[in-house]
Amino acid sequence: MRDDPRSRPNAAESGSRPPRVEPVPGEPAATAAVGSERALFVADYHAGYEAGLRYERGVDVPSRAPDRRERLLSLLERTDPDRLVVCGDLMHSIGDPGGAERGELEVLFESFGADLAVTVVKGNHDGRIETWLADGDDIGATVDVVPGEGVALGDIGVCHGHTWPSRAALESDVLCLGHEHPCVRLEDEVGGSRVERAWLRGRLDPEPFRDRPEYEGVSWLEDADESPPRVVVIPAFNDLVGGTWINVTGQSFLSPFLPAGLAEGEAYLLDGTRLGPYGTV
Repeated sequence: MRDDPRSRPNAAESGSRPPRVEPVPGEPAATAAVGSERALFVADYHAGYEAGLRYERGVDVPSRAPDRRERLLSLLERTDPDRLVVCGDLMHSIGDPGGAERGELEVLFESFGADLAVTVVKGNHDGRIETWLADGDDIGATVDVVPGEGVALGDIGVCHGHTWPSRAALESDVLCLGHEHPCVRLEDEVGGSRVERAWLRGRLDPEPFRDRPEYEGVSWLEDADESPPRVVVIPAFNDLVGGTWINVTGQSFLSPFLPAGLAEGEAYLLDGTRLGPYGTV
């Protein structure tokens, strides 16, 4: 059962304390207080990815749609949020979703409780998702689809990361994004290696944002004494999609403002292990 929303901190009660975006141990998801709501943040679900592999690469991989759905439903039960925030790429196809992909999402949303609100930030793979995943469809949850450049949810800005953030998202205390699918390559003493999904956290570096006219007047870009927002890059929820090996020299980041826009970025494994500065892991 959810606790009484009146007992949770809101902006007026929390004063100047920055919002805390807390990773769920062992999972590519985080929770945070957004006003009077508790929110669960995920990114890069990529529904229908297996169908995309067959179409794009001729690779036949059994669908993991039921596993993805159960993992997300288990997270919702575990964290009991009022709102689910998807930071882009809920679906995989860039155009309109195909039958298997749309079917996967319809089953997923029909599994949500009627009291769950959902915010979907459009990613570069989300096509025209707003034309069919909207209030009034026969789904369980109330859904709000917002542009990929993002919005502010309370003191937390959300965007997908494939384009420059909106001014509102950039003026928040924390900016959460996906798109990058950050991973680290870890090596052992005998030369073996493995790749694991990772969190990327730090603060925004003002330099790449200063000369962009849409950000004129943003206070932390003009006042050297004001701290820039913290930034949280969320690991991909879909464990098949690969990503950017953030600690491998020569790897190109996907976001137009990363890595130049990330100051003192550190990497963390899903289990919470702090790896330190991502470039020296």
